[in-house]
Amino acid sequence: MSHGFDAATAIPDGKGAEEPRLPGLLGLFDRALRGINRVIFGLGGLCLVGACLVLSHSVVVRYLLKEPTDWQDEMAVFLIVGATFFSAAGVQAKRGHVAIEALTGLLPPAVNRVRLLLVDVISLMFCLFFAWKSWSLDHEAWVDGQTSQSTWGPPLWIPYTLMAAGMSLLCLQFVLQIAEALLYGPRAAGWAKPKIGIGADVNKDMRDAPAVTPQGPDPMGRTVDARVK
Repeated sequence: MSHGFDAATAIPDGKGAEEPRLPGLLGLFDRALRGINRVIFGLGGLCLVGACLVLSHSVVVRYLLKEPTDWQDEMAVFLIVGATFFSAAGVQAKRGHVAIEALTGLLPPAVNRVRLLLVDVISLMFCLFFAWKSWSLDHEAWVDGQTSQSTWGPPLWIPYTLMAAGMSLLCLQFVLQIAEALLYGPRAAGWAKPKIGIGADVNKDMRDAPAVTPQGPDPMGRTVDARVK
């Protein structure tokens, strides 16, 4: 769903220069999603910490105190599901999902631009179907009062709602990035972000020696960035 794993941009943004803003309603939409994603990343981190604590509590109770557990495993799953699905849009905004770039260096820039746009469109179609199906399951679980088969028996609309809402946010992120690519070029949609590993070696001077730092090809070619600075 991304066009190269970018662990360097998967971390919280630093205090560097502010990124240029998109104009008009698209820029407002972009800033709103950025704000939502920042909040979700924070909550997602708390959910993962909570899942770790719940599972640790389960291990202590089960193996040290020799007492049965009934709610810990499902609670941890709910927390991880929420953190995973809700943070998917924020990771996509940073192009942080795992992908294979075997064709990037083989295709000319014009073909790469079309290919990457088609990948986003196909990914959007898949996520729309996933979100629709998740909302359908969520509605069924709510109407029928479905619960899990464990002794704790939490309602199943909770994980379905987390999945559906997270995938809906991911769909909005894809729509935004596709619109940015069509209006302002691939760079506006985050297709030319620096990477780690080999990508970092050819895109960034890691030794403060630009004279000897290798320069890799620009697979996107030169694109016009019409964002307002």
